[in-house]
Amino acid sequence: MQAIAYQDLIATPWKNGAGVTRELVCYPAGATLDDFLWRVSIAEVGQSGPFSRYDGVDRVIALLDGDGMRLQFAQGRHHDLSEKLAPFAFRGEDSVHARLIGTSSRDFNLMLRRGAAQGTLEVHRASSTIARNQSTLLLFCATGSWQVSSDGVQNMRQGDTILIEESVHDTIITALATDSALLCARITVAQVGR
Repeated sequence: MQAIAYQDLIATPWKNGAGVTRELVCYPAGATLDDFLWRVSIAEVGQSGPFSRYDGVDRVIALLDGDGMRLQFAQGRHHDLSEKLAPFAFRGEDSVHARLIGTSSRDFNLMLRRGAAQGTLEVHRASSTIARNQSTLLLFCATGSWQVSSDGVQNMRQGDTILIEESVHDTIITALATDSALLCARITVAQVGR
């Protein structure tokens, strides 16, 4: 288990320069925005504007805090990202304009290179067991506090992240406060040549 503290993350400009993001994990290590297989980050949205384009990437986002935003797609559809911790999936090549509903917002982003990585984003609000499989787990404490037991035991506070790769045990997550919410990204990288 690898612990990642939010205060240690460095804010970097978005691909289109219209905002900033804090990268939690980019796989493989050293990959760029053009060749990652999967990536997890937290974006700070301070003004309305276009989303960065990521051709061939599947995206899942969830509002962490703030009033959220209306996502307007070039094809005419829209989605209000206004319910906290409600994952929403779309394609990175979609032309999307985000209009803030009110104040600035922060959102959690899971990006998966199509054909190379698959993943899901789940929300946990109560203690449970996440069954061991071939997936990498990335756990983000959105609210409250948690205890995570897998190959060791770690406590998490709001904003903390734990990355679990190749665990030989089930992962047990225990809510330590009544308002606790945990985002769980499960990621599987395609095995080439098998």
